[in-house]
Amino acid sequence: MAAAAKVKIWAAAAFAAVMLGSAGAQAAQCGNDASGFPAWLEQFKGEAQSQGISASTLNRALGNVSYDRKVISLDRNQKSFKLSLNEFMARRAPASYVKRAKGVMRQNAALLQRIEQRYGVQPEVLMAIWGMETGFGANSGNMNIFRSLATLSYDCRRSDFFTEELLAALQIVQRGDKTPEQMKGAWAGEIGQTQFLAKNYLRYAVDFDGDGRRDLISSKADVLASTANFLAQHGWQPGAGYEQGQPNYRVFADWNRATVYQQALALFASQIAN
Repeated sequence: MAAAAKVKIWAAAAFAAVMLGSAGAQAAQCGNDASGFPAWLEQFKGEAQSQGISASTLNRALGNVSYDRKVISLDRNQKSFKLSLNEFMARRAPASYVKRAKGVMRQNAALLQRIEQRYGVQPEVLMAIWGMETGFGANSGNMNIFRSLATLSYDCRRSDFFTEELLAALQIVQRGDKTPEQMKGAWAGEIGQTQFLAKNYLRYAVDFDGDGRRDLISSKADVLASTANFLAQHGWQPGAGYEQGQPNYRVFADWNRATVYQQALALFASQIAN
């Protein structure tokens, strides 16, 4: 799971306690099979409504949600971050991607220049993230975000963490950025062309194309600017290097905690720049 590593999991329990623990509310009971999911979902809806999520948003987003066994299977079988650097590069940043990234960067030079002026992030870094996450937007995922997040919120393995993400996804719909039907993504709830988790979508997404919505699924300008904003908000230094041992390399750990991902990202970006 790429994007789910982008936040500190140790903070999830504290956030969920604040979100779901006020007014004496009891957290919905997690489960390890489908049998308790309907009861859990109804209890969760009540808790979410007490936190400001409207009944209309809940009905639109969760009205037909069911337990997804495929999501649980994928959660239990994550292997990509166990690869060597060469294996990871071959899978996520092959040589063909370097050539393609150079072309995409030329085609979007004006947009990338405006983003760098605003946020200080070099274009090749954004190209590397875009390519590694979704093949430059080609593979953003087509799974129902709410079904995935509800399943993982109910599942006992990381219930608090994904309950936080489910509440954030509901807020994205409620504030009007996307409709429930448009909320399609990867199996663990990653959204859009650079695979933001819902909580990060709320915090860092920007409306760079000026249409009044923060759209990380369909708007290239919003996608790339929001990715740059994430890095800038985590301490990116304009003009500084990003390879190992250089000032900006440490910021990659905030984007993804896996060492092999950080190494690959730095290498891929430098290959694009050269």
